[in-house]
Amino acid sequence: MARINENYLKLKAGYLFPEIGRRVTAFTQENPEAAKKLIRCGIGDVTEPLPEACRKAMHEAIDELGNRDSFHGYGPEQGYAFLREAIAENQFQKHGINVAADEIFISDGSKCDTGNILDIFGEGNTIAITDPVYPVYVDTNVMVGNTGDAAASGAYEGLVYLPCTAENDFVPAIPEQKVDLVYLCYPNNPTGATATREQLEKWVAYAKANDAIIFFDAAYEAYVRDPDVPRSIFEIEGARDCAIEFRSFSKNAGFTGVRCAYIIIPKELKGKKADGTEQALHPLWSRRHSTKFNGASYPVQRGAAAVFTPEGQAQVQTLVDHYMGNAALLRQACEDAGLSVYGGTNSPYVWVACPEGIDSWGMFDKMLNELSVVITPGAGFGAAGEGYFRISAFNSRENVEEVCRRIKEKLSA
Repeated sequence: MARINENYLKLKAGYLFPEIGRRVTAFTQENPEAAKKLIRCGIGDVTEPLPEACRKAMHEAIDELGNRDSFHGYGPEQGYAFLREAIAENQFQKHGINVAADEIFISDGSKCDTGNILDIFGEGNTIAITDPVYPVYVDTNVMVGNTGDAAASGAYEGLVYLPCTAENDFVPAIPEQKVDLVYLCYPNNPTGATATREQLEKWVAYAKANDAIIFFDAAYEAYVRDPDVPRSIFEIEGARDCAIEFRSFSKNAGFTGVRCAYIIIPKELKGKKADGTEQALHPLWSRRHSTKFNGASYPVQRGAAAVFTPEGQAQVQTLVDHYMGNAALLRQACEDAGLSVYGGTNSPYVWVACPEGIDSWGMFDKMLNELSVVITPGAGFGAAGEGYFRISAFNSRENVEEVCRRIKEKLSA
């Protein structure tokens, strides 16, 4: 009989969002009338139509595929040059950030990339994650065998947890011990917090001093409004020696269902072999990418490239403004209800402290059963998330205004 990967058996019974789905399904079956008023502000999925510039480019690309002379079959696994060059120029070079087109690898999602990146790292690394945390960072490390079993608290043996609390503005302190890999996500999912330039400079200094590598998830960089808040780890001097950055078209251009993202691996970034000699990571990832991935589709990459046209930029900004307008309304409604609120200013997520005496899953049930609103319980993001819940601003304005009305009506002290 074939042997299984027993690391999967260490995973907790349900990934956060399937558990939310199970509870919502039970609620709708038991409360059919209330279910008609259900509004979902849990999972961070976009709701508004794709930008017209992207749709137009994808239609044109489909038409190209209908003609033998312009047909495209297999494309370059690393991504078409037209998209990689557009990203390098518009997202980095025009802002004075040193990133070359051939350091950018196109993929079908940052969720995939943040898990797949572990393929090029070996055993025995000490791995640090923030707490609360996007669950994929933890679960993918469990799957590849980088952890022991989970404790009763849900924390996995072998991971270094970096608490993010209101007291430290949800940006963790530099660890006292040496770690090899550290996950940072800013603007943060789930707390909506941002890291200052000074804080990121300290992380880069730590990484360089300890030969560590930072996995910097910048999926929400388009939502940064404060000009003093860095959008990329590569804005920080020295980061090219110690960081990998993940970016996505999902939350800025609404590509959650279309699927397109990218990862930046600087050519000078190195890891260490068993004999102690250094090895550049760029060729390792290129080989992994070419072996296990056939590339994002041609129409999708044409649609992504259209984001960087003048029309695309304006339309994407309209989307971002819409969701940030929602975040402002949700934040204000929770404040008016007497709740302590964080995030929602440079991020589409509003992070809210539960009322006294209610834990985060209790708050989930309260919002579901009394308000017919789905939120995300903070405990699902780690032990430090207990006592909080996340509200996503990804929704229609009409729905958000109704959620705000229910919050003020039902939750106000």
